[in-house]
Amino acid sequence: MNALNVTEYTHALGSQAKVASALMARAPAAIKNKALKALARLLRDNTAALQTDNARDLERARAAGLSEPMVDRLQLSPKVLETCAQGCEQLAAMPDIIGEITGMKQQPSGIRVGQMRVPIGVFGMIYESRPNVTIEAASLSIKSGNACILRGGSEAIDSNKALAKIVQQALAEAGLPQDAVQLVQTTDREAVGQLITMPQFVDVIIPRGGKGLIERISRDAKVPVIKHLDGNCHTYVDDPCDIAMAVKVADNAKTSKYSPCNASEGLLVARGVAAAFLPQIGAVYAAKGVEMRGCPEAMAILASVPGAKLAAATEQDWSEEYLAPIISVKVVAGVDEAIAHINHYSSHHTDAILTTNHVHAQRFLREVDSASVMVNASTRFADGFEFGLGAEIGISTDKFHARGPVGLEGLTSLKYVVLGEGEVRN
Repeated sequence: MNALNVTEYTHALGSQAKVASALMARAPAAIKNKALKALARLLRDNTAALQTDNARDLERARAAGLSEPMVDRLQLSPKVLETCAQGCEQLAAMPDIIGEITGMKQQPSGIRVGQMRVPIGVFGMIYESRPNVTIEAASLSIKSGNACILRGGSEAIDSNKALAKIVQQALAEAGLPQDAVQLVQTTDREAVGQLITMPQFVDVIIPRGGKGLIERISRDAKVPVIKHLDGNCHTYVDDPCDIAMAVKVADNAKTSKYSPCNASEGLLVARGVAAAFLPQIGAVYAAKGVEMRGCPEAMAILASVPGAKLAAATEQDWSEEYLAPIISVKVVAGVDEAIAHINHYSSHHTDAILTTNHVHAQRFLREVDSASVMVNASTRFADGFEFGLGAEIGISTDKFHARGPVGLEGLTSLKYVVLGEGEVRN
């Protein structure tokens, strides 16, 4: 596609999405749920065909020399497709929040004022690697009464086209506009440039992928962006704490999976418990091959741990999102220094305190400036499904509109509604 054609093409997608969004906004809950159930059935019925399309993407990825973890992300296994189908059914079973009116209060003038939950309108989603995101985004869009334009990575183009076709089939079956979910069919990068600069059609952009992609979109977009750049999450082990629980949680927060944005990258330990806690967690990390990059005090204590992989932490380590078996370790005076360190170095994604002191826990919850703040729980819980949102479209570290896992509510807005009986303003 040449530049002119890409511009015309993306504008056509935008125009079609705008028309579809008005129809989706007034669609009854039963019809939206019918589309979601149809989508679940079609995913199961077409598992073999979808894997044939997916095989082409996998073959291209391996030929291009993509790493095995990246190839793994591209895979549409029967298990992945079944999870997608179950996600659609879970969303269908959830209450419909569109049109819900809250906070209705009578005013001295006689009017009653409240707020109604409404769809955002049209959102654009730009994502890399995982083709299952096509189904996550489409299903959340349907349930929330929005229209969406999806732009997946070029490495998953065949898989995404096949999935988008099934989504449109499900919409048609339920009597909803097929243009409510559209996939950008070209891999031309200019399509992204167009999508993020069409405020006349697109109400919000949601990027999901590497830091480079999100930085580019945040810089160039003329449409509001819901985003997070980094997942530099921390676990702070307080004095006092239950040492055995702290070891279990700090282990899970780091090692249950290294690649997600909610894995802990920094471990802060109060000086009063450092001598008891660090050798124990050090032994766990050593057994799992996790490198510990520590401050001088932490290094002195960890030096006695057999087989520990140790390195002196640099200033850069405190801000680093490793996405690997590496963790920074710092001994701090107590809760004050821990909060100050987190607010300075963290990416404001998810941070946790492990403590038996109620006052410290309450201070941490109030004062740590992050999208999710936890007491005595693993940072790995920062996830839409785990938070009971049914599904998520991403995690936001922004402070406006949506913060934390973005589920159904994050794809809606509020408008004021006023009910009167002929009142006039004096």
